[in-house]
Order: sequence, then structure tokens, then C-alpha cells
Amino acid sequence: MAANGVVSDKSLIVSFGEMLIDFVPTVSGVSLAEAPGFLKAPGGAPANVAIAVARLGGKASFVGKLGDDEFGHMLADILKQNSVSGDGILFDQGARTALAFVTLRADGEREFMFYRNPSADMLLKPEELNVDLIRSSKVFHYGSISLIVEPCRSAHLKAMEVAKGAGALLSYDPNLRLPLWPSADEARKQILSIWDKADIVKVSDVELEFLTGSNKVDDETAMKLWRPNFTLLLVTLGEKGSRYYTKNFRGAVDAFHVNTVDTTGAGDSFVGALLCKIVENPTILEDEAKLREVLKFANACGAITTTKKGAIPALPTEADALALINGA
Repeated sequence: MAANGVVSDKSLIVSFGEMLIDFVPTVSGVSLAEAPGFLKAPGGAPANVAIAVARLGGKASFVGKLGDDEFGHMLADILKQNSVSGDGILFDQGARTALAFVTLRADGEREFMFYRNPSADMLLKPEELNVDLIRSSKVFHYGSISLIVEPCRSAHLKAMEVAKGAGALLSYDPNLRLPLWPSADEARKQILSIWDKADIVKVSDVELEFLTGSNKVDDETAMKLWRPNFTLLLVTLGEKGSRYYTKNFRGAVDAFHVNTVDTTGAGDSFVGALLCKIVENPTILEDEAKLREVLKFANACGAITTTKKGAIPALPTEADALALINGA
């Protein structure tokens, strides 16, 4: 530990953005209005990634703002219980923790209704950032929801700048949530406004189509999102696995077939697994055979996460992932 209490070694993965509570219907395949009741499920993609990392034995920290309310303190406790450092957490006394009501369709896919007007995560200011913590990260991971409104947008841009300046790898998963944006055009514009700054970018097949305006999910479409400074571009294809693109090679890795109940957190689990392995051994980014092994592991983690309701309870340990790989 450094004198200021910040983890100072270079294996730290810092995740920046929102943490919220998803209210998930007790019954799948019904509308929100028809749902007889709801379960609280802590979530928010950047927080899920941090917990995914910690569950796999990595070092993780979360940077973001919660409401100074029961839900906010509950979420901070969940991070702590899951071995994620809370050095970057702030509480806002004037705003509530964000909530989302989620409809689980019969196929496990989701629809969202958000309560954020404004929520605490949107009110994080640049001057409130724990810059020492951000500087100490080996990987700095973020999404795009924190780009939607000020002051959080400026905090996000400053945090990226600080991390980049300290030599961290920048990892970006846009995690598109269209209902939160003023319009689809604005979402596309802002998500792409920071595109060139990342080292590692992960998009889903749906996000690939949205950002390129194409209706094809192929190499040609994916390469429209490639930038010369990227180290790795990933496209996740759900049950069809994932595709990878680097400066020197590209390819696809098959998915594991499991009984999918709820896809929440699968992409976050995939990202957490990948980032953990990159921190352990950065040379995998130059070695295709090693990268394929890591992506197989990340696919296994993503698959396991779909087999239970809710993201955080479903995030796997390394042993869980290896059991699926070795049993397959």
C-alpha cells in the first residue's frame, strides 16, 4: 500500500462509471406492468466488471458516485463484500442512487426503464476524482453512460486523461443503453467521440450494427471500428462466441453452450476475465495462440454468467470457468 492508502502495485484494474440497482421481475416473460413483484439486483456494467475481476482473483477498484441513501450504502457494501476497493467511491447527499426496472423476456434478453433524474452517478465532478487511485491502475475500464451528461462527462474525460498519462491501458465497452440518450444520433456521436483514445474496445454484435449503420456482422463491418492505435478490438456474438482483431491477426472463438436464464452481466464477465488475464500477462496481446486461450476463458466466464438470474451472483470464479472448459 502507498502512504495514502491507495493500492500502488501495477496489477490494479480500475473501473469507472455507474453502479445502480436493477429491479428484476420475479417472473420471466412478462411486462413491467404485469410483473407480480421485483427482486433487487445490484448492477451497472463498470461495477459488474470490477466484481468480475475480483471474483477471478484480480485486484479491482471502482470509481463512481452513489446516493447517500440506503441503496447507495448497500451498493458500496456489496463492492466491499466482493473484495473491490472502495477508494474511488463518493456519496452525493442531494441525489438518489440510480434504479432500473428490467423486463426479462422469455429468451433471457432484457428491456429497461430507468429512474435517473438526475441520479448520483451523473453528478460526479472532475475535481472529486481520486486521481492517485486512477494513476495507480494498470488498466482503466469505462463505458459510455458516464458520457451522457455533465458534470460526469467531464469527470470521465479527465479520468481517461489521467489514466493514459500514467501509462494505463484504456479499456472501453460502450454498453449501449439507448433509453438513456436524448436520441440515437447523439448516442452514436458521443460513443464514438472517445473511440480513438482506447487501447482495447469490446462491442456486442448489436452495438457493432448500431455504430456502423450496417446490418451485417462480419470482418469488414468490424474493421470500420478499428483504429491504428488499438491493441485489441473484440466483437461478442452471444451464443456464437466472439471475434478478435489486432494489428497482426484476427479470428473467432466459439462460445460454450449452456442453459441461458438471464444474459445480464455476461459481457461484463467476459471483459473482467479478459482484463484479469491481460494484467497477469500483457504479452497475450501479441501472441495469437495465448489470446485465443484467454478468449476461450472469457467466453466460458460470459456463458456461466447467463445461467443464473442477476449479474453479480452469477459471476464465476476461475475454478468455475475451468470446470466448464475442461468439461466441454
